[in-house]
Amino acid sequence: MQEYDLYLNAKKASVGLYVRKGAGLPDLADAKDWVFDGTSTPANLPPQLVKEIEANGHAFRDMD
Repeated sequence: MQEYDLYLNAKKASVGLYVRKGAGLPDLADAKDWVFDGTSTPANLPPQLVKEIEANGHAFRDMD
């Protein structure tokens, strides 16, 4: 089963970034601003978010 890693932006805690488990953040210029916050399964995420991660390799989420 695919899992997804969550990173939170240290400067904007209300912004979350999901990527496939183990993918990391190699393409972000500001990767140092993102802090790993755990791993989730698709069952714990909204279906539309999972579709976006699968289609784009990542998805941003409002954490408020």
